[in-house]
Amino acid sequence: MPLSEKSMQFLEEHIPELAQSAATQAYWQTLASGNSVLQSENGVIYEVFPDGQRVIVKKITPPTPVNVGEKRVLK
Repeated sequence: MPLSEKSMQFLEEHIPELAQSAATQAYWQTLASGNSVLQSENGVIYEVFPDGQRVIVKKITPPTPVNVGEKRVLK
């Protein structure tokens, strides 16, 4: 059965929070299974281990802040 326009708009409005929830769940499931994850924070990529240890993997360009709805041209 096809979704109504109102139902589609409702679901589309919640995509960011659903994506964040899915990413958080995947992060914790990966650590719980005994594997490490990569995490970017303030221009540094860390490998995070289940015991909480964090190892620097690489330094990168810090993220560029963007306001919601703003469009940026990449150079």
